[in-house]
Amino acid sequence: MKMKAAVVYEQGLPTPYAESRAVKVEEVDLEGPGDTEILVKIAAAGVCHSDLSVVNGNRARPVPVVIGHEGAGVVQEVGKLVNDVAVGDHVAFIFMPNCGECIQCRQGKPSNCEQGNAANAAGRLLSGNKRISMNGSEINHYAGVSCFAEYVTADHRSVVKLPKEIPLDVAAVFSCAVITGVGAVVNTAKVPMGASVGVVGLGGVGLSAMLGAKASGARQIVGIDPVQYKRDGAKQLGADLVFDPNDPDIVSKIKDATGGGLEYVFEAVGEVEAMELAYAVTGRGGTTTSSGLSHPSKNFSVSHVQLVSEERTIKGSFLGSCVPKRDIPNFIRMFQDGKLPVDQLIKGDIDLEDINEAFDKLEHGETVRQIIKF
Repeated sequence: MKMKAAVVYEQGLPTPYAESRAVKVEEVDLEGPGDTEILVKIAAAGVCHSDLSVVNGNRARPVPVVIGHEGAGVVQEVGKLVNDVAVGDHVAFIFMPNCGECIQCRQGKPSNCEQGNAANAAGRLLSGNKRISMNGSEINHYAGVSCFAEYVTADHRSVVKLPKEIPLDVAAVFSCAVITGVGAVVNTAKVPMGASVGVVGLGGVGLSAMLGAKASGARQIVGIDPVQYKRDGAKQLGADLVFDPNDPDIVSKIKDATGGGLEYVFEAVGEVEAMELAYAVTGRGGTTTSSGLSHPSKNFSVSHVQLVSEERTIKGSFLGSCVPKRDIPNFIRMFQDGKLPVDQLIKGDIDLEDINEAFDKLEHGETVRQIIKF
């Protein structure tokens, strides 16, 4: 079938993307599903920093590639071996398909699935196939999803079935922002009730982490971001204190306000400076967790003696350490009960043709979550 899709041919083109046209909206060909795959008509897709990282070159991926990994839609067709979803079901995507058979999957860590990681790195589906092409040449999949398109052919292990009463634009943010942010709090760091929590970077993932901390019963929540409107939004969503990271006295101010530093701090930017700040405002015995993805060449440094003498912990969190088919339904129930108001992360709808302008806004921190509506 023919469809419109957002294609990246070359990574690292200059900003503004509205001028360099880093992403091209093209008519491409999409094959139907194989035995373990499904065809989904996309209803909504979130514009996420991980997609921007492909555009700006921070995440090297085989090109050309159809980007987009946070989305939701309606199943149109299923392969003959698929029995967990059916035509007409509403689904959200998972950006790390999991085979269920490797050591990581058997240990309950599907975000580290060996086969899923290999397939994603190669721009293929979990089956090893590529279903997108243009003029007879294959186009790569992104994260097994590629949902900046009218339709997606994906492995059935790349989706989670949704209750039909949840709006699909809201459902889309559960696909990445919510599981990454909330999951980092409840799964990776396991924040207990009554803890103090800080979040560096108040985008979709960071605000989701903040909402997860609030739902977990944190006694004090601190938000850190250079953009005033994001700090204001964090206050509206429950942050007790907010700070500008450009303040030269930020570390001492946070330590004074928190009695020596925060117990749990989450970095949700993907920049070394943000990670080092997150570590600096973590108190003795505290845990610093990063869910941001910087360029592979980047490293950060910590004081070895401080790490040991203060019994600090540093953790990485990918996909929020989630088991998506367990966690997404749980998080959706929390949303329905008013405990995770993640619909407030959405700051506007756009057309697919406006994708470059949307990335410019994201690059400059001018928005949280823009949703492509189809």
